[in-house]
Amino acid sequence: MSFRSFGWPLPALMAWSVCWFLYSLLQLKTSLPLWAVLGLVTLAGVLLSLLGGTWWRRLVIGLGFPLSLFFSGALSVPAWAWLLPLALLALIYPLNAWRDAPLFPTPEDALNDLPEVAPLEPGARVLDAGCGLGHGLEALRQAYPLAELHGVEWSRPLAWWCQRRCQGRGVHAHVERGDMWEVDWSTYDLVYLFQRPETLPRAMAKAEAELRPGAWLVSLEFEARGFKPTAKLKTDSGKPVWVYRWPAVPVATGTAAPTDSARR
Repeated sequence: MSFRSFGWPLPALMAWSVCWFLYSLLQLKTSLPLWAVLGLVTLAGVLLSLLGGTWWRRLVIGLGFPLSLFFSGALSVPAWAWLLPLALLALIYPLNAWRDAPLFPTPEDALNDLPEVAPLEPGARVLDAGCGLGHGLEALRQAYPLAELHGVEWSRPLAWWCQRRCQGRGVHAHVERGDMWEVDWSTYDLVYLFQRPETLPRAMAKAEAELRPGAWLVSLEFEARGFKPTAKLKTDSGKPVWVYRWPAVPVATGTAAPTDSARR
């Protein structure tokens, strides 16, 4: 059973309990200075926040321990020390990452049927734009075992963690820290997105400007409104996969209906 399968607010209570246990353990069993203990426990809370289902739940989980410690009155520290959890949260989730998609993990088998509607030659270049912790790269490797995978992530800690997580799971991918909106998409045969609906118009505009004919744009869960998808795949998780081949056909002039494929 996954962490997020528990009903809210149980995940937050579990995360806070872990943080308080870790705080007590470090205080009793180590000789670390107080600032180091606070930093480690706060970092643990921020990492646990990655498992929250929505951005505000991640915020609640990440700030739960330091705020509860502050209001408990159990600790006397300089005022500046309470900026530490905010700094750590900002490090994990930079401001422009919040404007795109803070962290939306791709379900493990969500892209398995993608090659049936978007076939790629061996060695094709595939980009996960906003790769987070690498769940999308795992799903892409499962779908396209012979592709050359690339991931770009704005958050430096997430990019670092993604690269090492992929290595640990045997997923060969080149992950770099960068702005997905600044990366040149013209060199890729397929660009994969799991973004918010609000960012898709910007993604489609970038695709129109940069994707070469025959390339694919794939969006998990959210449709790029105004364009006819080449296909719409159903998944076991309930998140549809919207597939667009470039040049995409605007809805106003499109005539072909999308293929609605069910996963087997």
